[in-house]
Amino acid sequence: MALYQLDNFRHPEQLADMQALENAGICIFCPQHLTTDPNHPVLHQTAHWVVTTNKYPYAETRLHLLLVPRAHVEDLLDLEPAARDEYWTVLRWVRDTYGLTFYSIGSRNGDGRYTGSSIAHVHVHVVVGDVDDPEHRGVRFKMSHRPRD
Repeated sequence: MALYQLDNFRHPEQLADMQALENAGICIFCPQHLTTDPNHPVLHQTAHWVVTTNKYPYAETRLHLLLVPRAHVEDLLDLEPAARDEYWTVLRWVRDTYGLTFYSIGSRNGDGRYTGSSIAHVHVHVVVGDVDDPEHRGVRFKMSHRPRD
């Protein structure tokens, strides 16, 4: 199965990045790549998680972070118990560090051909909509995909 789901790109630059990474066999969310990529600055890291910005944030957001487990798994439930437990500590760090009074979280688990995910390394989106913008229409989070095949 592919590491990247090329049908699920949202920006032309994202597709080009995904194609190059797929061809090189690089999972950009695995720690040996994520923590060295200037396009994904490390904001916080723990034994099991890295917090970074989304290089391609969703429209209508004023903050879009990614919580990325160090373990390469496709489902949060496949993480080791310590990593699952530590998730809540990392989420609290985000909330408290950014002074969030509201936010949304989203994750796609399993086969990205059906979930709408662009990469087969599970990650959690922390999104704050730009509600101060008078033209704000809400943030859309794709949660399923029907493959072309």
